[in-house]
Amino acid sequence: MIGAMDMMNDTVLKVSAMELLIERFGPVDAERFVSLMNKEPFDYTMWHRDLFKGMSVREISRAAKKYCDENNG
Repeated sequence: MIGAMDMMNDTVLKVSAMELLIERFGPVDAERFVSLMNKEPFDYTMWHRDLFKGMSVREISRAAKKYCDENNG
């Protein structure tokens, strides 16, 4: 496994991400997701900025912990 300070190359990143998508969603929906991301305009920075808008760090932390607890993470 790659450490927190290590950076994987683009090929390893793409392969690892695709493996995770396939593991989570199956091959058909993983490919569908990739197709959607390529087809529709998506501004990750704007999405991420709005995702936690109005939440404190403590609220975000609680939500993350709750998600992990509920998803065996």
